[in-house]
Amino acid sequence: MPHGLPRKIRIAFIVQMVLASLAILLAFYVVTALFKYSFIQATLKDEAAHFWELYAASPAQPPPNNHALRGYLVEAGYSNLSLPANLRPLAPGFHDLVDDGQLVWVDRQDAGTLYLVYLREQATRVALWFAVLPAMLALFAIYGATWLTYKASKRMVSPVAWLARLVSRWDPRHPDIAALAPERLPPDMEGEARQLARALHTLGGRVEAHLERERNFTRDASHELRTPLTVIRVASDMALEEEGLAPRVVRSLHRIQRSGRDMEAVIDAFLILARESEIEPQSEWFDVCEVVQEEAGTARDLLGDKPVELLVHCEARPRLYAPPRVLHVVVGNLLRNACSYTDRGRIEVTIEEDGVVVADTGIGMAPEALARAFEPFYRAAPERPTGSGLGLSIVRRLCERFGWTVQLDSTLDTGTRAVIRFDREGGQLA
Repeated sequence: MPHGLPRKIRIAFIVQMVLASLAILLAFYVVTALFKYSFIQATLKDEAAHFWELYAASPAQPPPNNHALRGYLVEAGYSNLSLPANLRPLAPGFHDLVDDGQLVWVDRQDAGTLYLVYLREQATRVALWFAVLPAMLALFAIYGATWLTYKASKRMVSPVAWLARLVSRWDPRHPDIAALAPERLPPDMEGEARQLARALHTLGGRVEAHLERERNFTRDASHELRTPLTVIRVASDMALEEEGLAPRVVRSLHRIQRSGRDMEAVIDAFLILARESEIEPQSEWFDVCEVVQEEAGTARDLLGDKPVELLVHCEARPRLYAPPRVLHVVVGNLLRNACSYTDRGRIEVTIEEDGVVVADTGIGMAPEALARAFEPFYRAAPERPTGSGLGLSIVRRLCERFGWTVQLDSTLDTGTRAVIRFDREGGQLA
């Protein structure tokens, strides 16, 4: 899981540490500047005021002179030539002599002018001990707290990440729910994570049981339906062998046989959909035009007395490698829909090099109905008695199973156009 929760938490803590570092570095700069220019300036002003108090008590009081501070006094009426050359032009106030490495406070009174010089080196050393060092300690404390918080968060999130990795590797058809059995869970998985694992274990079991029931039902129902279909087919064959049958009876028997073949094709399609996708169904090479012509003949019987013309145009004769009955079901469903929803005009089926197009002049569909056309049990015109709403859903599932594509274009009160494209790259087309 390259973008999982642990990675996001790690990134969040890294961003937090970077922002904290930048904030403290900025604080270093601000504190150092304030220390040099505010604290030192205030110290020099206080030192000057203290000196003038002592000077008022005794004029013989010498200016301050120690390791960090140098003092010079020029009494009123005397020349400042006794001062160092860099101090002579300075006016009263605070001065930062960068080139000389000095911070100077000039205080002029009636008794004279006092020059207090603080060495920048000493100011930097004091700032380091009283400003930078505490800030560094604060930064390391933030780093330590962030690291401990990250480790605790990682420990709490790791069971959820383990679950996510395990579930992401599941095969939807065969989820490995045994790994989520309570006795196989990691010992550090507690609380909500363990509850989630139990819920997933239960859900996986239900999904597995549901899929198994669905497969068994489809397989068993398809198998059981073959028996009455075999009886119907044999009985209709025997009836057709009788002599002297009326034409109307012969037509009815042929319709019974065609319906039986259609039902067998649907059963085969259901069995294909019920099998695992890794199990290849029995396929063979066949002519697409022949299948379409056969389904078109069946569809013409559905039109009855409608003023609708059904035409088949074989612009190409592609050969397809697939179960023939699957294409029977797909084309048959599209033609039955076209016949059911076309009251006048024509239905045209065009066989192209890589697909089949079924176009009609029927009632068409509105955009909202077209968006739901492939949903199971959805019917665009429920007032019409024909159809159960499953045809297009079966068509789409079969097409997806074999790598084909099916697309619908429809305009209300104008008609519908269905296009099936075969898998040209999968070696299915000759």
